[in-house]
Amino acid sequence: MLDKKDILSTIEMIDQQHLDIRTITMGISLLSCADADPKKACDKIYDKITKYAEKLVKTGEDIESEFGIPIVNKRISVTPMALVAAASETDDYVQFAKAMDKAAKACGVNFIGGYSALVQKGMTKADEKLIRSIPEALATTDVVCSSVNIGSTRAGINMDAVKLMGSVVKQCADLTADEDGLGCSKLVIFCNAVEDNPFMAGAFHGVGEAERVINVGVSGPGVVYHALQSVKGQPLDVVAETIKKTAFRITRMGQLVAKEASQRLDTPFGIVDLSLAPTPAIGDSVARILEEMGLETCGTHGTTAALAMLNDAVKKGGVMASSSVGGLSGAFIPVSEDEGMIAAASKGTLCIDKLEAMTCVCSVGLDMIAVPGDTPASTISAIIADEAAIGMVNNKTTAARILLAPGKKLGDTIEIGGLFGSAPIMPVHTESSEDFINRGGRIPAPLQSLKN
Repeated sequence: MLDKKDILSTIEMIDQQHLDIRTITMGISLLSCADADPKKACDKIYDKITKYAEKLVKTGEDIESEFGIPIVNKRISVTPMALVAAASETDDYVQFAKAMDKAAKACGVNFIGGYSALVQKGMTKADEKLIRSIPEALATTDVVCSSVNIGSTRAGINMDAVKLMGSVVKQCADLTADEDGLGCSKLVIFCNAVEDNPFMAGAFHGVGEAERVINVGVSGPGVVYHALQSVKGQPLDVVAETIKKTAFRITRMGQLVAKEASQRLDTPFGIVDLSLAPTPAIGDSVARILEEMGLETCGTHGTTAALAMLNDAVKKGGVMASSSVGGLSGAFIPVSEDEGMIAAASKGTLCIDKLEAMTCVCSVGLDMIAVPGDTPASTISAIIADEAAIGMVNNKTTAARILLAPGKKLGDTIEIGGLFGSAPIMPVHTESSEDFINRGGRIPAPLQSLKN
């Protein structure tokens, strides 16, 4: 039973500490929409999405109103579109993205994810068609998000796909140059992608999932930051315990909303993703949590250790609160979406090499980092390969979402707006990686993949 103190504390977390449900995401299987006729397939895609998600936004708004809990986004994820489109006799895959976009707008959601391909061990013809269509698809739609899984611990890293993705990121930037390369913010390149992630841009509905499902993503960096202010100067085990207790309470709220949405939408409840997903708002920053632990600026020596403890404590608290914690639960470190990360990057304390080290212990990877517009495609591919290697060897999900900023150079800033925020241009190594990337082939799976 909750007492008056618990209720007032929760109200304070929502009202003053930026606690929110970041997203209610409905996952929908589109496997039944495959058709040799692409127009019929697109019609089926539109009809199925709008049928299942028709009441998603209204339900989220009702829960938000009745419970007083902010629900920032309502989203849809679908089966990786390369699998659905493979049955159609066409080279024009952009039409499938447009069908997704049209359906998402009809439902009123903020984003739809799943314009995706899973190519960790090789590419089918459909996979390659979809990947090559990503730049145009993201430039000609408004709410579609895309992801490509190029590696896994079991399969290794598909370096042919890594090489291709460097060019795709470059094309995404070029086609949306008038919006500071906005298309890049809607494309994630994964290693060890998960099937039940509710967060964009990487959400897709895995083939091992049910016909439809409700997944909820909870966020609360501001709440954790506030809680740590009460244990200033105390040992780090006390800090870890404080984070665990806070994560427990946040997850409980997410579980409540998820089950309520599941019941009202007559859709099975999947998971609660307890990720500390920051925003550009002051006080809603993962970087400020790390600084509250005693670091002068995020990115200085000790940052990786502090982030490792934060990530572990968040997961431990979440697992105690729900038996259905999943997705990417942990701490996100997207530079453009975290005002503390932006400040540290602008100061020069936080660089790409340090961020790469931090991704060994956080929830995802090199997220929303802005690089100069003249960065070669081979360098982008090499950054993707480095990040994938961390995920492959450590048996964890890693990702790269690289914001290539056309016409921008060091000292400039790109403005994306909304939850995506803004980002200072960060330096990349100028020495070439082109010969390495051009080798192609596959980096074999590591020894730890042999688990049977």
